Amino acid sequence: MHAEEKMTNETWPASPEKATLEAKNKFLGFWFFLGGETVLFASLFATYLALKDKVPTGDHYLAKDLFEMPLVFLMTMLLLTSSLTSVYAMYHMKNFAFKKMQLWLGITVLLGLTFLGLEIYEFNHYVHEYNHTFTSSAFGSAFYTLVGFHGAHVAFGLLWIISLMIRNAKRGLSLYNAPKFYVASLYWHFIDVVWVFIFTVVYLMGMVG
Repeated sequence: MHAEEKMTNETWPASPEKATLEAKNKFLGFWFFLGGETVLFASLFATYLALKDKVPTGDHYLAKDLFEMPLVFLMTMLLLTSSLTSVYAMYHMKNFAFKKMQLWLGITVLLGLTFLGLEIYEFNHYVHEYNHTFTSSAFGSAFYTLVGFHGAHVAFGLLWIISLMIRNAKRGLSLYNAPKFYVASLYWHFIDVVWVFIFTVVYLMGMVG
């Protein structure tokens, strides 16, 4: 079966994301990529844990003095909900319901954009209210590098999903683009999992000291 072949509900396979050799190769490449990303984030977490208490005396703050947990909790709920909506999108992709898939991907994008906006607001608040900047302390450098690097991944994930939605808006689903949507969804789940670790290691552990 060729990836470009016109598909119907009757001929659409149960696992379209793995129906061709090209799709399987995409998965293999993606897992190699994800392995490198995992090592990179692990290094950033280790650096943060080593530097989180490294602040000079004076008007600089520790994590427990900075974080506003209601805002962070809202951001967490938004990102976790976006992971759920991407699951719904892939459910409809497997059922050859292109418009419903696009709808749920659109909701995923809106949730991701809201999360990103709140993160920018959070950083701006820390800078202007507490003078907590990237160069104010080793803690500041480690915090903004880790959390900001994750934010950059969120932005990249959003651009990835939006690009797929626009590029395939008139093409519909095929065995060629189904693996692309699925891999982008997996990447979005990876971003969400990393945030769960950030929420735990940076914010919750920071609040207890």
